Amino acid sequence: MPDRGGGPTGPRIRVGRPSRRVRTLLMTLGVLAVLGMAFTMFAGFWTDWLWYRSVNYSSVFTTTLWTKIGLFFVFGLLMAFAVGFNIWLAHRLRPPLSAMSMEQQSLDRYRMGISPYKKWLLLGITSLVGLIAGASASGQWRTWLMWVNGVPFHQKDPQFHLDVSFYAFDLPWYRFLLGFGFAAAILSVIAAALTHYLYGGLRVTSPGARATAAATGHLSVLLGIFVALKAVAYWLDRYGLAVKSSDFKATDNWTGLRYVDANAYLPAKTILFCIAVICALLFFATLWRRTWQLPVIGFGLMVLSAILIGGLYPAIVQKFQVQPNEQAKEAPYVAKNLKATREAYGIDDAKVTEYAGKSTTTDKTKLRDDATDAASIRIMDPNIVSPTFQQLQQIRNYYAFPTNLDVDRYSKDGSDQDTVIGLRELNLAGIPKNNWINDHFRYTHGYGVVAAKGTEADSQGRPVFTESDLPSKGDLGTYQQRVYYGEKTSTYSIVGGPQKEIDYSDDNGEKTFSYTGKSGVNLSSPINRAAYAAAFNEPQILYSGAIGEGSRILYNRTPKERVEAVAPWLTIDGDAYPAVVGGKIQWIVDAYTTTNGYPYASRTTLGDTTADSLTATNNSRAVVAQQNQVNYIRNSVKATVDAYTGEVKLFQWDTKDPVLKTWMKAFPGTVEPRGDIPDALMAHLRYPQDLFKVQRELLSRYHVEDAQTFLSGSEVWQVPDDPTNKSGNAVPPYYLSMKMPDQPSQVFSLTTTFTPNGRDNLSAFMTIDAEAGTSDYGKIRILKLPTNTTVNGPKQVQSQFNSKPDIAETISLLNRGDSTVEYGNLLAVPLDGELLYVEPVYVRGGGLKYPLLRKVLVTYGGNTAFEDTLGAALNKVFGADGAISEPPPPADDGDTTTPPPSSTNPTVQQALNDAQKAFDAGQEALKKNDWVAYGEAQKDLEDALRRAEEAQNRTDKGGGGTSSPSPSASPSG
Repeated sequence: MPDRGGGPTGPRIRVGRPSRRVRTLLMTLGVLAVLGMAFTMFAGFWTDWLWYRSVNYSSVFTTTLWTKIGLFFVFGLLMAFAVGFNIWLAHRLRPPLSAMSMEQQSLDRYRMGISPYKKWLLLGITSLVGLIAGASASGQWRTWLMWVNGVPFHQKDPQFHLDVSFYAFDLPWYRFLLGFGFAAAILSVIAAALTHYLYGGLRVTSPGARATAAATGHLSVLLGIFVALKAVAYWLDRYGLAVKSSDFKATDNWTGLRYVDANAYLPAKTILFCIAVICALLFFATLWRRTWQLPVIGFGLMVLSAILIGGLYPAIVQKFQVQPNEQAKEAPYVAKNLKATREAYGIDDAKVTEYAGKSTTTDKTKLRDDATDAASIRIMDPNIVSPTFQQLQQIRNYYAFPTNLDVDRYSKDGSDQDTVIGLRELNLAGIPKNNWINDHFRYTHGYGVVAAKGTEADSQGRPVFTESDLPSKGDLGTYQQRVYYGEKTSTYSIVGGPQKEIDYSDDNGEKTFSYTGKSGVNLSSPINRAAYAAAFNEPQILYSGAIGEGSRILYNRTPKERVEAVAPWLTIDGDAYPAVVGGKIQWIVDAYTTTNGYPYASRTTLGDTTADSLTATNNSRAVVAQQNQVNYIRNSVKATVDAYTGEVKLFQWDTKDPVLKTWMKAFPGTVEPRGDIPDALMAHLRYPQDLFKVQRELLSRYHVEDAQTFLSGSEVWQVPDDPTNKSGNAVPPYYLSMKMPDQPSQVFSLTTTFTPNGRDNLSAFMTIDAEAGTSDYGKIRILKLPTNTTVNGPKQVQSQFNSKPDIAETISLLNRGDSTVEYGNLLAVPLDGELLYVEPVYVRGGGLKYPLLRKVLVTYGGNTAFEDTLGAALNKVFGADGAISEPPPPADDGDTTTPPPSSTNPTVQQALNDAQKAFDAGQEALKKNDWVAYGEAQKDLEDALRRAEEAQNRTDKGGGGTSSPSPSASPSG
């Protein structure tokens, strides 16, 4: 351009191409970047394949992979073909000459611009929609496998009389196909319309006809296909009513047809189906009539009908037919929902028995004996005593126990003992120095089982260990104690190579070990090392000298994680628990098969239903749900994970479950038959907690079998909040060896209580036989309390404990200084028409920040005791020693009134003052680490409390005064 300023021009700067060296460098960097991304993708795929092969479940990987690939290519190509064919057809049907108008002249520029790139543009568009559709379809691999492998339930729905498998396996796949068809039709219409517009087949502002005959016919056929798919959707919607969720005052997540569905929506869907078929035929007829007049009228009629017939008419039926007489109209459909829901959740055989709620036996000695026979009352709460295990059995800082321990049964001298058990697992936060070698090579595993009797504590309130020390020894015999796989092993370890591992330490120093198992992936191959270096973003794996011949990498090490990986179609129970079986530590994991396609069965949300006060404070206890909303669940698989080798085994448990049979067809050879479960393992299998929590939530409403009662809502129960803490969450179920009134002896059981909706008094007590291998395993028993009398529920019992003056005074004494009182599980046991409540009370005292059992609270028949031991508390409650405690104040519909304290005997008061002084002196001695003074203070404290009780007993015999605290061991431990 000339210099318009007229002055001399400056030097001209020429921008040349980059030099060959720069271009070569840029090209090399680009190639390396592409290769790096490709290798990263390959590393993820390759390490997954190596892991599945290492656990002998490579068929799960290959089946899932090929299914995803097949769906990706089939549906990706179908979508690409549908869109590409309609673009090509629209281009082929373009008019030979465009009208001379401003609109067409503007479009000429675009036509000329894309003309040289038409093929590439077509390829790009079809590839893009194909990739998106293929990726979406590959996510439906579960739906495909269930459809192609589905087996019948041999149960029919009450409305359409189709097998349940149609709704569980077939209908989801048909809906996916329908959704895919709608997407293909809509994208094809859009692509064809744009192409016709670009090449003049459709015109907006040009004079003359708005569309050519070819464009009219083409788009009419596509719209006809769309309307035909809508007709299919209306037809499938008829069946979808059987699994449709809706709000209904009788229950949340109601599923199935109601009166308005059967008498308004169902005929409306049939009518709309017929209208849609006629409308589709009118669109297809445009190929001959070359006018859109009739199809547009038909489509408008279909839309109007959808509004009037599908929306307005059902609303009228609901308003003027159902609401004036709802119970009579809805009762037949509620009855179907009741039956289906009880079957789908396995609660149809739940036995509800009336329970008096009041004892009729006057022989206190007999009641005392019956209390011992009624249950092996567990005073070691596994959710409280983990810090005690930690303090007494941790041994080394790099070991730790789970926050919540587990309850199991172990036999000794021919009798079963409820046992609190935990593993001494690896705790990387406690190793002396964190670095890559220590974290992944030297500190690799935990060591040993620690177990204690559930029903006993020693004189200091500590657990009575049946397996302890390091290495562990006790009643469990000889077993492989090293724990390479556990709930706390969340990082990878590299073992078996030149770097020795820390095994454990004793008086002779550290012991080293080199892993000899076949678990994990061998890192001898440079390709494997490079793949893991990329996958884990750990470049040291590639070149570290600590890795050599025999090195193996262990990862995916938590039991639930391993089971979920090898069986991605299962829902995993939140509580995996360890057991010593056949000389090995085995993690036992319960797994479920679920579906949300059971007709008429109401849905539940697993994450909400299985939440309680434990999951609120420990996320690792939450259920691992593949499908959160379900309306059918079975504990179909019992899985084990070897704590040393990591070996995963899946055992068929529910041999009748059609969902499990379907998945076993899809993944043959992955699940072993139930008959292969060893007897030693069977002895430790139990009924799973999460399934029990789902069932108890459903039974809070579905214990009623009469539709009218269900609709009235008068018999709705609720799971009470945990009264032992302030979390506001549901009380967890408890494992306990006990016997129900119709049982001859104690059975390992899961128990829970119910209260009326919105109230705190007791409405029912529920147990399920949890001992696998017995004839009554899984049998649900419910004791229903009378509605015309008030029986105290857990919250009321806890309130009574806290409101009694003598108990409150002792609790206050125990809670002073650095000590903290913690309440254990509040256990309920049926006994002679009433409920016996037992609650252990722990104290974390002084510098010893772990709980020790100090007291046991017991209440029965209005009598309450607060004693050092369970036996003493039972004796006092039942008057075995001639001292029945004072009855609590009456409860009024859940509210407990605290009685005003009366005057205290001066001798008792002086003894309590002395006890307080001794306690304070002990706390001061602890702060100074003066253990001699601390011991003397404890003796003074015990002496003062003993004098207080003796004085109170003399007062009680004389008929005056109030009860006072019984003697206690040191609150600080």
